[in-house]
Amino acid sequence: MREKCGVFGIHNHPQAAKITYLGLYALQHRGQESAGIVVSDGSNTIIHRGLGLVDSIFTEDVLSSMPGKFAIGHNRYSTTGSTSPSNIQPLLISFFGEGIAISHNGNLINAAEIREKLESSGSIFQSTMDTEVIIHLFTKLTKSLGRKQAIAQALKRVKGAYSLLMLFNDVLIGARDPHGFRPLVLGLLDSSYLFASETCAFDLVGAKYIREVKPGEMIVIDKKGINSYTIEKPKKISQCIFEYIYFARPDSIVFGETVHKVREKMGRTLAREHPAKADLVIPVPDSGISAALGYARESGIPYGIGFTRNHYVGRTFIQPLQFIRDMEVRIKLNPIKGVLDGKRVVLVDDSIVRGTTSRKIISLLREAGAKEIHFRISSPPIKFPCFFGIDTPVKKELIASTHTVEQIREKVGANSLGYLSLEGLLSCVKNPENFCTACFTGKYPLKVKPQTKYIFEKKGRSVAVLSPKKETGTS
Repeated sequence: MREKCGVFGIHNHPQAAKITYLGLYALQHRGQESAGIVVSDGSNTIIHRGLGLVDSIFTEDVLSSMPGKFAIGHNRYSTTGSTSPSNIQPLLISFFGEGIAISHNGNLINAAEIREKLESSGSIFQSTMDTEVIIHLFTKLTKSLGRKQAIAQALKRVKGAYSLLMLFNDVLIGARDPHGFRPLVLGLLDSSYLFASETCAFDLVGAKYIREVKPGEMIVIDKKGINSYTIEKPKKISQCIFEYIYFARPDSIVFGETVHKVREKMGRTLAREHPAKADLVIPVPDSGISAALGYARESGIPYGIGFTRNHYVGRTFIQPLQFIRDMEVRIKLNPIKGVLDGKRVVLVDDSIVRGTTSRKIISLLREAGAKEIHFRISSPPIKFPCFFGIDTPVKKELIASTHTVEQIREKVGANSLGYLSLEGLLSCVKNPENFCTACFTGKYPLKVKPQTKYIFEKKGRSVAVLSPKKETGTS
């Protein structure tokens, strides 16, 4: 499973491009396919984008050639739109002489329908991304409604998940969908306001975390200050539970809680639900570490490091040759034989998707001499695909949708297998009613058609009413 992307933006800082680079570097885990930065000096706009990792795209020379005090950036892993230079974000257009850029994290389930109507009326698209429909809707509405109302109306017309940033020369805007699927946070660096997908980006640049952008909220930062607007009142908060399970960095504060602490609770609950007689608890690095610590502390079984991980293997290494695909896990993970030989092991991971990687990891442990392997998963079985910003296989490729727990155990080769229950998972988070768990239950917070890649859904016209509220800049 892959997260769609990470976004970062900063307003009125003399080193905007370099601060944005650092922010994207901290958010690299959210997208490793491509990255881009748009920077403005208030009147002129510069863009630099490329395929690959942040540090390979933005050299010192590149960043030095991007002057300006206003910037937004983006890391991408595609869920909608193919891998190509035209689909790298931020998207940048020129509209009546003004540069307009947008960075988007999420997935719009009615984008195909909107795009079809726009193209029928003469709109020309430069990419295959759902993000671009927001730009087209905005430009069509600006003349009659003005900038803020046009953005609000455009966002009212799309359905699905969006945590997005827009940059208009010297105006920075952040917005989040009314369900709050994806995280978006507001921070302060000296006198400069920032947006980011996660607070770990603020930690790297030395910024103060102020608060989350609320579901259905749009925050506008310009030379007059910072103002908050309600685009649409939340109907049902549906925050993605997988931000806690896998996607977010453990040092981030997401949805009001530190990710590491939530994952540790998951591990403790997992140990109570599925105890095991073993000599050692080991994680699948890195996302299984916090849950494995929780499991070890609750069970009293010693925690150990069973694998070393090669952190220098990028996605570009993976080639379409079967023998290299078979080697992928070996390249990334190497078992420590002196730790594992003759031991009964509890292996903790965050999830099982297709089961192929889990089978290879367990095979590595067997080769290293593990006597028994008790596989523990800090989430419930994934039975349904996601349509709100996560790249998941179709339902038939999700092993839990077609196999029982016992069948999965046999397939991956473990001595026992235990998943965290849905009730156990939700007991580990604040306000459990505010989370989307559709990948486990099939109960989607919005109407979707799981059999299609692009989701079509009719909707009536509605007008967003905005009432500004002055931001104080404190949490």
